[in-house]
Amino acid sequence: MNNKFVKFGVPIVLIVTGLAYLAFSGIQESKSYYVTIKEMNEMGDGVYSKRLRVAGNVQPGTIRRQGTHVEFVLAESGRTLNVVYSGTEAPPDTFKDNANALAEGSYGRDGVFRAKQLQAKCASKYAPAQPGAGDSGAPSSAPPEKAQATAPSSM
Repeated sequence: MNNKFVKFGVPIVLIVTGLAYLAFSGIQESKSYYVTIKEMNEMGDGVYSKRLRVAGNVQPGTIRRQGTHVEFVLAESGRTLNVVYSGTEAPPDTFKDNANALAEGSYGRDGVFRAKQLQAKCASKYAPAQPGAGDSGAPSSAPPEKAQATAPSSM
């Protein structure tokens, strides 16, 4: 009985321990904190060691592109944040002046946020339809007109 435990028990314990370590370290590495620019400024030295997600509006006239490398300024509640994105993919098409953007990365001691991922959406695309501005997409209360079907004539 003792020989079977040593033969199977010890390798199983080692495998389970290894898998637990890999799972824990993977979760720690992929975890990111969502903060506002104001909250980030109030975090103290802890801000430099955490993976962060920061949202704001792209300040007009600040976007500078070179391939997949983009520099811009995020603005939120009167505060600004310099961001450098150097990801593997080009920024989304909706990444423009005044777009709502979400940058994920880390904050450096030089005051620049280094983003590895970048998301953006165009605010006008998601705004509710204005009353009286064309088709609202709501079904009409009038009954649909009946289509007249004509039978092929026999010759």
